Formats: sequence, C-alpha cells, structure tokens
Amino acid sequence: MVAILDFVFDEYAHETSKFRYDIKLTDIATSKVFYDKSKCIYLEMPKFNKTLEEPTTHFDKWMYVLKHLSKLERIPEALQEKIFQKLFSVAELAKLTPEQASNYRESLKHYQDIKNSINTAEEKGLQQGIESRTI
Repeated sequence: MVAILDFVFDEYAHETSKFRYDIKLTDIATSKVFYDKSKCIYLEMPKFNKTLEEPTTHFDKWMYVLKHLSKLERIPEALQEKIFQKLFSVAELAKLTPEQASNYRESLKHYQDIKNSINTAEEKGLQQGIESRTI
C-alpha cells in the first residue's frame, strides 16, 4: 500500500527532511516481520519541497508530479518522459466534465472505426496486389 498524505504525522514533524516511511507489520510478541512481502509506504507530501530543477531520481520526479499535478498546465521539460506524458494524458481526461468525457469517447470511437476501415482496405488491397502478381 502507498499512502499519499496531505499532512505530516505529529510524531515525525521534527524530521523535516524525511518524508517517506516504509513500514512492515511485525508480530508484537516476537518483534519479527509478520510477512516480508507486505509493506506500507507513507509519503508526507508537505515535507517534499524540491523544486522542478532539483529532482534527480525517478522517485523524486514522481513526488514532484504528485505534489504539483493540479497546478501544472503542461508537462515541464524536466519531465518529458513517456510515463509522465501518459500520466498527463490520463489527468487531462480525468478533469473532463461528464458531457466532455462522453463526447471524447464518441469521437475516439469514430476515429477507431475509420482507422479500422482504412487498415482493412489496405490489407485487402495488398492481398489483391499479391494475388495479381502470381497469376
């Protein structure tokens, strides 16, 4: 589980540079990790204060995007990677009104129908061309 928090845990407010907490469940009696493959990650977003120029790791870039996505109007140059382009596309669709989303889906359906028709015509034409050469 990954929890993206818009607050800071009171107990850890003094740790201003630490914003990620990787937590594993342990058995209280033995203090042993209960299940090694189960983990919770808590991200205290208010503590992440890097500017767009600072993120050097992929994780930092994701943190920046998660914190600032609602304020970004376009993909910044520093985030011109395929995964972030996809994220921005999804975010654009998510903010459409129900009517806009319906119109978009309808437009996409028409586009796919036309594209499929063209692809079918090209395949048939190619097949006819191949058959006419063998005669």
